[in-house]
Amino acid sequence: MNPSFILFLYLARRCRRHSVVKGGLQPVKASGSFISRRPPVWPGVLLGLLMQGLPMPSLAWGTQGHQVIAGLAYAQLTPAARKEVDRMLAKEPGETLESISTWADEHRNPSTGAWHYVNFPRDSCTYDAQRDCQDGRCVVGAIERELEVLASNTSDENRLKALKYVVHLVGDVHQPLHAGYLDDKGGNTYQLQAFMRGSNLHALWDTGLIRNLDQDTDTLVKRLLPHSRAAASRNGSAVEAAQESCRIVGTPGFYPARKVGMDYIEHFTPTMEQRLAQAGARLAGTLNRILR
Repeated sequence: MNPSFILFLYLARRCRRHSVVKGGLQPVKASGSFISRRPPVWPGVLLGLLMQGLPMPSLAWGTQGHQVIAGLAYAQLTPAARKEVDRMLAKEPGETLESISTWADEHRNPSTGAWHYVNFPRDSCTYDAQRDCQDGRCVVGAIERELEVLASNTSDENRLKALKYVVHLVGDVHQPLHAGYLDDKGGNTYQLQAFMRGSNLHALWDTGLIRNLDQDTDTLVKRLLPHSRAAASRNGSAVEAAQESCRIVGTPGFYPARKVGMDYIEHFTPTMEQRLAQAGARLAGTLNRILR
């Protein structure tokens, strides 16, 4: 059976799992607990893309990676920053820094799609805003704008929305291929086979490497927290993080053979974990600086 048709059926079932009730969509329960507080946006969006024959979007780090980064950051917040984060999150009861970490992907649209990445030419990892981020439409520009909102005296509603973007986009800019090369769309067009299935290099880094660890989010946060704390003294800007990601993409062997072996997985998994730890530390440092 065609894999796209299988995915179509799966997404169609996902879309039907939420029944309409007064006030919106009500998540169904599983094993006595809610699967999600928010009705998922992506199943319906992806289903629509499939029906139109459009390419599927990439989501940096996947859900777990973003939640790990948020968990690492929350554990390193100062008391003042944590109090302010909790106060804003209380506007949407039940939300946590981890749960909002994927909001920007769930609410991604054509006007914000470019906020999640920056493309570099192959011959330079030096960020040039005029070349790489015209009109501020890249992950670096988006982080800088949302930080200004978060630090401002605007409404809590606007600041909470900015927090959601900052938590997510700081994670994005640390995923190497979200600051990769323009000519292959950050590895999206580099087709390969990994873990006995067809994929592409971007997807391997988004979800394949972290999924291969087979560890839950809490376990990963606890294991990576010492490494993240060690990286806290080397806080960097969004520009620096993007340039680091680009340089990783340019390291020898980053583009694997079309059939990815365990040697590649074992070699680059520590790099992936390092980027998660750095993202958590830098997100915490940024929030601690702004939310005093």
